[in-house]
Amino acid sequence: MTQPAGGAGGGGGGGGAAGPGRQHTVLVVDDSALMRRVVAEMVDSFPEFRVVGVARNGYDAIKQVHALEPDILTLDIEMPELDGLQTLGYVMSEAPRPVIMLSAAGSGPGAPDLTIRALELGAVDFVRKPSGPISLDLAKVRDRLHESLKACTQVNLRGVDVLARPRSGKDSTRFTPPAGHAAIVVAIAASTGGPRALAEVVPNLPRSLDAAVLVVQHMPAGFTRSLADRLNSQSQLRVVEAEHGEALTAGRVYVAPGGQHMRAAIVGGVPCVALDDGPSVWGVRPSADPLFRSVAQLYRAASVGAVLTGMGRDGAEGLRAIREAGGGAVVQDRASSVIYGMPQAALSLAGADRICPLADIAGAISELVAERRERAR
Repeated sequence: MTQPAGGAGGGGGGGGAAGPGRQHTVLVVDDSALMRRVVAEMVDSFPEFRVVGVARNGYDAIKQVHALEPDILTLDIEMPELDGLQTLGYVMSEAPRPVIMLSAAGSGPGAPDLTIRALELGAVDFVRKPSGPISLDLAKVRDRLHESLKACTQVNLRGVDVLARPRSGKDSTRFTPPAGHAAIVVAIAASTGGPRALAEVVPNLPRSLDAAVLVVQHMPAGFTRSLADRLNSQSQLRVVEAEHGEALTAGRVYVAPGGQHMRAAIVGGVPCVALDDGPSVWGVRPSADPLFRSVAQLYRAASVGAVLTGMGRDGAEGLRAIREAGGGAVVQDRASSVIYGMPQAALSLAGADRICPLADIAGAISELVAERRERAR
C-alpha cells in the first residue's frame, strides 16, 4: 500500500551484514585459477572482508554456498557447465545473499546485455576483471571492488522478492502521442539495485502516460544502451538511450548515457535532451541532481520526480527543487529498497507526495502525472 507523506516505509534487514567485530566472508567464483587468485588476494587485502573459499564453476559455487554460508559472492559471468546467470538465479531463489558479478575487460558485444540481465536477477553490482596480476588497471579494479563489497554490506535482501515482470505486457491498444512536445516530465533516479527496480517500474508505466520520462541510473559508459534496449523490450512506452539535442516527447523514456550528465533544456524554443561530460556530482556521472534541477526549472509544477534504491544522496537536492517548484515526488520505501540511502536522503531533505513499495511506484507516478494533466486543462 502507498503510504502518505511524512514517514518512511517499514524496516528491512541487511542481507550481507556480518556481526559486530567479525569480517564479512566472501566466496570467489571463477573458472580461471589465475583470476581466482587475483580476486581473492584483492578481497583479502581489505581488512573488513575475508575470502572463505573459492569455486571453479557454478556447480562448485552452489555446493560451497551451502557448505560455507558466505556473506557475499563474487561471480564470474561467463563460465562453462553452469554459467554465472544460471548460478545467480539459483542463489537468489534458494540461498539469497549479495552477489557481485565479474566481467572480463575484453568481453564481446553481448557482455553488457548479460550484465544488465544479472542486475535484473538480483546482483548488487558488477566489476570488470583486471587483465592480470600486474595489469595497469589493477588499482582501479581493486578500488571498484572494494566499493562494491562495501555496498553489499548494506543490502536489504528482504526487499528483493522475485524477478520483476510487467503486469500485463505490451498494451495492444493504440496510443498516439499528442502533437508537439511533452508538457509534463517525469525524472527518475536509481543507483545500486536500480536496474532491477527499473525493470519493475518502467514496464508498468501505461502506454497512455502523457509525459516524457528521463532516467538516471548510475552506470558506466557501455552499459546504458543495453539497459535501455532491455527496458524497451518489456515496456509499453518507447525506451531509448538519450541523444544530445533530441526533442522531449510524451510517451518516451530517455535513459542517460553512462559517463554523461543529462538535463532538460530549451534549444531553439523546443524542450530537448542536453548531455555533457562535466565534473562528477556526488562522485557519479550521470548524476540525478543536475537532471532534477533542470526539470524543476523548466517544467515547474508540471514535473514529477522519483527516487529509487541506491547508496548516497544523489537526487535528494533535485527532488527538493522539484517539490519547491510545485512538482510531485515519489520515494521508494525502506522495505523494498535494496539499499535505502538515496530514498532516505530524499525523504529527509525533500519529503514526498507518495512513499511506495517498488510494486506501487509506477502507479504513483501515473497518478501524479494525471493530476498535473488535469490542472493544465
